[in-house]
Amino acid sequence: QVKLVESGGGLVQPGGSLRLSCAASGNIFSIGIMAWYRQGPGKERELVAGITGDITNYADSVKGRFFISRDRARKTVYLQMNNLKPEDTAVYYCNVVVIAPMRSDYWGQGTQVTVSS
Repeated sequence: QVKLVESGGGLVQPGGSLRLSCAASGNIFSIGIMAWYRQGPGKERELVAGITGDITNYADSVKGRFFISRDRARKTVYLQMNNLKPEDTAVYYCNVVVIAPMRSDYWGQGTQVTVSS
């Protein structure tokens, strides 16, 4: 079984920063994609950022403000969020696609990020 544990959410003022972490543990031989999604109030879940190997991709709304990275040894993915805006308020979910021992898709429990003055 694979478990994802997220941390780092909270309340921050506009223009502030937060760093989210997501640590994967369990029966994992190889990880493919690690990504962050978010779901704001009354909105559908959307992809925020993803990383495969050294290749990253970002939603247009966060480019230049958010940065995704991973620690392969710790099986952990991070999301550094800078210059946060009220519209970034959402529940942020970690998503990990495990390649081996078998291809499987896992989600974290979600962490709330609130940007408000």
